[in-house]
Amino acid sequence: MNSETNSWFGALESTSGAWEARPGLGSFGRLWRVFMTARVAIAGVLVVLQAAIYALGSITDRRSIAVSIAYLCATLAVRWWASPRPPGKTFDAQWALTIGADVLTFSLLNFLQSTGINYTPLFALPVLLASILGPILLAFGTAASVTLLLLADAWWSSQHTLSDFTARFLQAGLSGSGFFLVALLANQLALRLAREEQRAKTSQSLAQMQTQVNELVIEALVDGVLVVDLNGFVRAANPASRRLLAGHGETVRSSSFMLSSEPAWQPLVHLMHRTFTQRSPQEADISLHHADHNAQRLHVRTRLATSRNGSAQSLCVMFLEDLREMEARVRTEKMAAMGRMSAAVAHEIRNPLAAISQANALLEEDLQGAGQRQLTAMVRQNAQRLAKIVDEVLDIARAQAQIPTPQTSALLLDDAVRPIAADWITQNAASGRLRVATQAAGAAVDFEPEHLRRVLFNLLDNALRYASQAADAIEVSTLIVGPGQARLSVWSDGPPLEKSVQAHLFEPFFSSESRSSGLGLYICRELCERYGALIGYERALRGSIGGNEFFVLFRPTTTLLGAQPSSFDTMRG
Repeated sequence: MNSETNSWFGALESTSGAWEARPGLGSFGRLWRVFMTARVAIAGVLVVLQAAIYALGSITDRRSIAVSIAYLCATLAVRWWASPRPPGKTFDAQWALTIGADVLTFSLLNFLQSTGINYTPLFALPVLLASILGPILLAFGTAASVTLLLLADAWWSSQHTLSDFTARFLQAGLSGSGFFLVALLANQLALRLAREEQRAKTSQSLAQMQTQVNELVIEALVDGVLVVDLNGFVRAANPASRRLLAGHGETVRSSSFMLSSEPAWQPLVHLMHRTFTQRSPQEADISLHHADHNAQRLHVRTRLATSRNGSAQSLCVMFLEDLREMEARVRTEKMAAMGRMSAAVAHEIRNPLAAISQANALLEEDLQGAGQRQLTAMVRQNAQRLAKIVDEVLDIARAQAQIPTPQTSALLLDDAVRPIAADWITQNAASGRLRVATQAAGAAVDFEPEHLRRVLFNLLDNALRYASQAADAIEVSTLIVGPGQARLSVWSDGPPLEKSVQAHLFEPFFSSESRSSGLGLYICRELCERYGALIGYERALRGSIGGNEFFVLFRPTTTLLGAQPSSFDTMRG
């Protein structure tokens, strides 16, 4: 019995907490208002009944009317001004004003009766009130109080009237037994309903939490997820799917739309219809051809979700994955393995390369002819260049967290950029397509000339790949952006890069073209970081033409060689 009482108290506290936080809600609050309204209705009926009997002259004792009116006032006061709260383990004045007032009022009316009216059935109200809204002890206490009062009234009546004591006593005992039975059944029923409601609330809370977790997971997925019904209406779409459907940096704004509303999405519509028709999962590689854009290649998997209650409604769940990113991941894994192998090969190259350099040096000491010494000089230069490449491959393979900045001398940026650009024009037959604008006269940067050449060549090769055939479609420019700080830019009039490509621009082995190794921009970033320079990408205008610009922001230096007024030097290939 104690465990049931404690669980009932817990259920009452949980429902009363909801009632106090939000007036008008909560099981306890609703039941309390129903009982208080019933008390007002019974009190009103008693006043009308007593007044009618008095008006007909059946009774001359006005005390019954006074008791009924006082009871009506008490019930109205409790109904409109009292705040509902469950009974505690100590005495509560609120329950004395409700259950106590009911028992006392009905007992007085039963004692003062002079017209033969039986008020005993009215005692069911306080018994039910205590049983449903209170613990079992309060219910049995109320039933016991009613039974004792009925027995006392039977004894009093037998002492002052000629009524049969045995019959009155037996009737009071049977009524009391019935009230005990009502208290037990009503309390057990209320306790079970409270447990069911608490279990339902707990299940609902867990379901809501699980739904929120699922939504967060789906929102954070890199792969796209679409939920489509039989009519082709997209009921849910995570951000990745909206980005993949739009393609090229754009995003589908609405999360609910018709899949057949865009011609480029027709491959998805066909795959969705095939899933519903065959009632089986589907998997395919498709291409979404957007207007004025390259095709978006996707790997799509579909699954059919059916209702467990036997209804005919089904949903098609589509998982979208960018094929380019899949291929990039595979390529990264392969190139990582090749990188480890190249590091091992570089180690093996070092020993014979050192022997070649030493043998060439010994040979150069014995040669006297100018032509022969020129040949040995070429061998020496290329051996040194190969040694540098080996060192760079080993540095990348070791993935050193911090690479010390090479000891270099200051390099005039404009004087270095012009010959490099001229060599690139010659090698790529790009005469007329490259424009060189140098505006950093006298600005010096800390950069190795050969590394600057590699950075500029890689950026120009990348620009040539996407630039148009128009004149001045590519531009190399220099600029002084701050005290001792210069900026090198390579601009082309190519189409804008989508955001998914921008996020991986400088990662190794990532390229928007399947035939590219994806190492050019990565090497540029590695070389720039060695010298404290910053490389980046932005969309920029040249006149009225928009284009892609890769820039290198060199580390500020205090060196200014041959300082001259800033000039604007332009060279066209």
